[in-house]
Amino acid sequence: MTKAYRSNLTWEQWELIAELFPKAKPGGRPRKLAIYTVVNAILYVLCEGCTWRALPGDFPAWSTVYGYVWRWSKDGTWLKIHDKLYQWTRVAAGREASPSEIVVDSQSVETATMISIQVGYDAGKKIHGRKRHLSVDLLGLVLRVLVRAASVPERTGAKEVLKRVHDTGNQVNRLHTIWMDGGYRGQEFLRWVMDMFRWIVEIVLRPLERKGFVILPKRWVVERTFGWLNWCRRFTKDYERLPQTSETFIYLAMIRIMVRRLA
Repeated sequence: MTKAYRSNLTWEQWELIAELFPKAKPGGRPRKLAIYTVVNAILYVLCEGCTWRALPGDFPAWSTVYGYVWRWSKDGTWLKIHDKLYQWTRVAAGREASPSEIVVDSQSVETATMISIQVGYDAGKKIHGRKRHLSVDLLGLVLRVLVRAASVPERTGAKEVLKRVHDTGNQVNRLHTIWMDGGYRGQEFLRWVMDMFRWIVEIVLRPLERKGFVILPKRWVVERTFGWLNWCRRFTKDYERLPQTSETFIYLAMIRIMVRRLA
């Protein structure tokens, strides 16, 4: 039995997602670990930002926990759980399961020492690291995320993340408008979105006469989501060797947020 860490799921929260995890494969030795403790160990790393080897001793072995993260990322389990909770959370908030509008933006973050895969320099933000491209609905819930080198231009990253959004199929069958900031301006990009997906891109610009902090219509929603990610210390930098692992952790953070809302 593990201690009552702040990152642990309550039993009510766990019951919402317990049946969404794969069952043990038939044959071989029976599964001895409780998946509940494995998930809590993963959430501990996410929230506290520690290394895998620094997991407290009352959790399962770090190598076992990491093995589950990798396996469930590769077979799509995390994405399946995320998408199911996404629809439940929207319906619980009185919305349709499919959004009609989404917001797309990016955030450049530094990478940890010794990370070399998909790393670049964002000249605008003066950051050497990676860029998180997020697509969120107007509730701030993430639809799809893309992590690439910080040197990848906003429009290039947006094209990739919008393709992922489109590939969700019925989950976005009502979608018609994409809200973006001035970094995505350009007739070629706007035409590409219209031709590929039949979606309209609306650019929201900051008023030139306003100084200091300004709340911009629609755009503030994705900034709030970036703020939610800061609740997890794992996101202070990009510590993951592979960008796919960074994407998995963002889906994990949203799973934690949504399951807490639903329970």
